[in-house]
Amino acid sequence: MYQKTVVIGHLGKDPEMRYTPSGVPVTSFSLATSRRWTNANGEPQEKTTWFRVTCWRKMAESAAQYLQKGKLVLVEGEVEATAYTDREGNPRASLELTANNWRFIGSKGESAGEPVAAGGTGGHAEGGDLPANEDEIPF
Repeated sequence: MYQKTVVIGHLGKDPEMRYTPSGVPVTSFSLATSRRWTNANGEPQEKTTWFRVTCWRKMAESAAQYLQKGKLVLVEGEVEATAYTDREGNPRASLELTANNWRFIGSKGESAGEPVAAGGTGGHAEGGDLPANEDEIPF
């Protein structure tokens, strides 16, 4: 079986880098995706979904160096949902995305000259180059 998830969103806070006991770099950050629509009454609606993203090794180092709160990025990877109960006893879920690839998205002025990080073995994850901004995405 194979799973691949692609998420485009804004970083909710600056990435946090740390090292495993064996010295492997790992970086985590939160990513917000939003969906907007108009309901049957003509009122605008919005729903935001948060992902917790984890990058490993060289990709973790690049993410820690170049990403920052508010940046628009595309992240490819494998997602895992975890259910839990919050302090008030309400059921909740967490979406954890282990990144295989990440890329800046946005206007050229916003991302010009910034690098693209690719998955653990170096080079791009399958699928080749991705569009440079949202206007070029075919869906």
